[in-house]
Amino acid sequence: MKSLTGIAIAVLLLFILADRFKSMRPEIPPLTTLPPLTPEERRLQSRLRQHVTVLAGRIGPRNLWEYPKLQAAAGYIETELQRYGYRVRPVCYRVLDKPVCNLEAALPGREHPEEVVVIGAHYDTVPHSPGANDNGSGVAALLEIARTLRDFHPRRTLRLVAFVNEEAPFYRTGEMGSQVYARRARAHGDDIVAMLSLETIGYYSDAPGSQRFPNPVYAWFYPDTGNFVAFVSNLASWRLLRRCLHHFRRLSEFPAQGVAAPGSLTGIGWSDHASFWDQGYRALMVTDTAPFRYPHYHRPSDTPDKLDYDAFARVTAGLIRLTRALARMP
Repeated sequence: MKSLTGIAIAVLLLFILADRFKSMRPEIPPLTTLPPLTPEERRLQSRLRQHVTVLAGRIGPRNLWEYPKLQAAAGYIETELQRYGYRVRPVCYRVLDKPVCNLEAALPGREHPEEVVVIGAHYDTVPHSPGANDNGSGVAALLEIARTLRDFHPRRTLRLVAFVNEEAPFYRTGEMGSQVYARRARAHGDDIVAMLSLETIGYYSDAPGSQRFPNPVYAWFYPDTGNFVAFVSNLASWRLLRRCLHHFRRLSEFPAQGVAAPGSLTGIGWSDHASFWDQGYRALMVTDTAPFRYPHYHRPSDTPDKLDYDAFARVTAGLIRLTRALARMP
């Protein structure tokens, strides 16, 4: 009886909060009201489209069951990073008797090299999906961050990492690429002060009702239109979340929303950032919210033509500036 009373009180409080704070839900102007793309953003848009087209168009589904394509994707990423002037460090291990590799490129810190900022994106897909948005978009943004910042001299060490085996059945197992990476970083004593996982960031819509949520409570505080990029963290990483949101909003006109919540809640830990939580690091996910907005999530229809490249370019431009800001902090 006590438990039923507690549930009833909790439900009542939720309704009171909903009525009291409904006005807190922000209204975001349509993306069509944003200024035109700058010349640099137009060039960025073209390069992002090229990366996604190679990964999801020319290569297609890439995972251990389509192993040659997984290798082709890794080869493309490594070649691009080398073309930008980076020395790429493959971090390899074996799964199902096949070698798989995380790929790391780094810019050493000039003043605080022991402090490390990691920007990461997984390059594998679920079977039968070409993975344009999940996660060709994240990899494309990672490559453009690398290209733009190749001559940057950060105060902190900046590592740009393409992770393998994020998707099931490896997700949150010891064979997940980011789990391997984060465990080795902790064993090595690396001081990772911030980790951002770029996860499915290419789809945006001004259509009313285009944004859904894993829990209806979120709808009291967040827009029901999918025209924003989301920053998502666990409670322990809330300060990093606040800092990243502050800088992104200061450096970009693209709408951004943030949530810090228990990592056990649906959707909060759905990417490589959770591997860093497991090792005690502060980390967050940058996302378009994936299945809560994108109708082609994990489907064969996740093809390059489905992405909004104008919005994607604006988001990536903001992430480039955010990465520079994080790597400059003392």
